[in-house]
Amino acid sequence: MLKVYKSIGDTLFETDALGEKGSWVNLINPTSEEVQLVARQAGLPLDFLEYPLDEEESSRIEIEEGCVMIIIRVPVIRGDVYDAIPLGIIITENVIVTVCLENIVILNEFSPSRTKGFYTFKKTRFLLQILYKTALNYLRYLRQIDKRSEEIQQRLHRSMKNEELINLLSLGKSLVYFTTSLRANEIVMEKLLKSHLTKDSELTDVHPHLIKMYEEDEELLEDVITENKQAIEMSEIYAQVLNNTMDAFASVISNNLNIVMKFLTSVTIVLMIPTMLASFYGMNVKLPFQQTPFAFMGIVIASVVLSLIIVMAFRKKHMF
Repeated sequence: MLKVYKSIGDTLFETDALGEKGSWVNLINPTSEEVQLVARQAGLPLDFLEYPLDEEESSRIEIEEGCVMIIIRVPVIRGDVYDAIPLGIIITENVIVTVCLENIVILNEFSPSRTKGFYTFKKTRFLLQILYKTALNYLRYLRQIDKRSEEIQQRLHRSMKNEELINLLSLGKSLVYFTTSLRANEIVMEKLLKSHLTKDSELTDVHPHLIKMYEEDEELLEDVITENKQAIEMSEIYAQVLNNTMDAFASVISNNLNIVMKFLTSVTIVLMIPTMLASFYGMNVKLPFQQTPFAFMGIVIASVVLSLIIVMAFRKKHMF
């Protein structure tokens, strides 16, 4: 899907003018024809539009004459699974282009009524706002993961099912993906900050007006880095707690299994006594008291007494 937006005053309009200065080109899981059209109309390298469409693409910055490509990994929810996918942000002298495999929440939040100070022609501010909302969404999803983890743990207290452990494992994988993506995003943000402070990095040498920061932009970037660091710390803490929880519940399940096996073994031994006595008196050989009229009752009483003695002995050793 290809859409083009442009800010006029405080209003965001959808337009068909693909290469118009100050516009925002948004590509969502585009076709090859749409990719080629944008590359041709906006004067972009075709690779810059194709890189973000690879789901395994890592966060980085690439520069070619006349444009800068920034790839970050953004959080998404697919059913009950949390994941991270690449989002490409390409800045040229005239337009800013975003490329993503899915229609993500982060870009849907950009409208004058929902984002203060959002204008498509302020490309650097737009870039930083995307980074900021990405960090906030990571934090929001991390809190959701923590809440879901607590709910699963409560269910585990009541029923030790494999399904609950599998759900915890899925959340653990999501936390690993989030931590890896957040650290990769941090490198991109630090490079942006460094390029602004040193004034002599690769970013500022090639078309410095493409990513030009004012004082407010610098403060916003610092806020972005702070929020991203907080998300990294939360992700690592949640992952560690979740791993410890899974190990603890795995030990509990194993211990419960041992208790059940011990109980069943004790029951088997107790039931073995009447079985043995009945088997002896079922043999076709002469046995004591077999001719007496109270032999059957005697066997039953003896079986019960011996079984009770064994039960009491097992209870004393906490085997029941």
